[in-house]
Amino acid sequence: MEITFLGTSSGVPTRSRNVSSVALRLPQRAQMWLFDCGEGTQHQILRSDLRVSQLSRIFITHMHGDHIFGLMGLLASCGLAGNVQRVDIYGPPGLNDYLQAASRYSHTHFSYPVKVHAVRPGVIYEDDEFIVSCGFLHHRVTSFGYRVLEKDRPGRFDVEKAKTLEIPPGRIYGQLKRGEVVTLADGRVIDGKELCGPTEIGRKIAYCTDTLYCDGAVELAQDADVLIHEATFAHQDAEMAFQRLHSTTTMAAQTALAAGVNRLIMTHFSPRYAPGNEIELKDLLEEARAIFPNTNMAYDFMTYEVPRRRDKELKKAEAMA
Repeated sequence: MEITFLGTSSGVPTRSRNVSSVALRLPQRAQMWLFDCGEGTQHQILRSDLRVSQLSRIFITHMHGDHIFGLMGLLASCGLAGNVQRVDIYGPPGLNDYLQAASRYSHTHFSYPVKVHAVRPGVIYEDDEFIVSCGFLHHRVTSFGYRVLEKDRPGRFDVEKAKTLEIPPGRIYGQLKRGEVVTLADGRVIDGKELCGPTEIGRKIAYCTDTLYCDGAVELAQDADVLIHEATFAHQDAEMAFQRLHSTTTMAAQTALAAGVNRLIMTHFSPRYAPGNEIELKDLLEEARAIFPNTNMAYDFMTYEVPRRRDKELKKAEAMA
């Protein structure tokens, strides 16, 4: 699971930051999921190492332009390129009407299936590997945050040990890999768990923007490996944040702390904190780290590989050795 930030500015793009969009690459299934799609997102994808042909799902938080104005252009380009099989889009009520109107007035017809799912709090998608759920955030319009949960899976299967035990390969190996108890033809009973390493704990990612600090964001982020949270304003501008129902750096950090996440990555920064101004982005990072030290500040094209729990534990053990 690799996260790529395609746009990290709020409201309007700047010379160095595009508006909101985050890609989640799933190499094991050659898929890319997109979270929000601000204007220019397809250009950002072209400038990245991502492959638009792998796009399969898009999750929209709310209907403000800096989160959806790139959606129609991206979908139209995918249709012209002819290399996308199907796209499922999840978002608030009104999203389907918006796309239908844009398609009608621009005379755009997709050459591949596009399905729009109006979401409500709870599980919105599930397959053998993942569960995606959403919940309400606190913004000026209906806004949803998303949580991606990777399901736990059995540890690595020890093929050499299986051969030593003279277990015949084939369908039995598959059963043992799943941790099942198998009775062999010679009467021996083999517990698959004894041939597998430690269970690989599924990773959790939460995406919360746009929102004021709220219980909904804390719930979505509970025990997440990574929380991606908006931090539009500095703490000094908290009054403006309350008026516009956006988060400050300290609100993002407090959400991460309350939810017990492993890492916070802030995004959606106001252009007012450009270099040379009284408050700069480096000051926002310091504010958040004062509350939640394991905080990063996203920038366009930043990538982050979400480690497995086992990988993190090994690194921690090595650091302590």
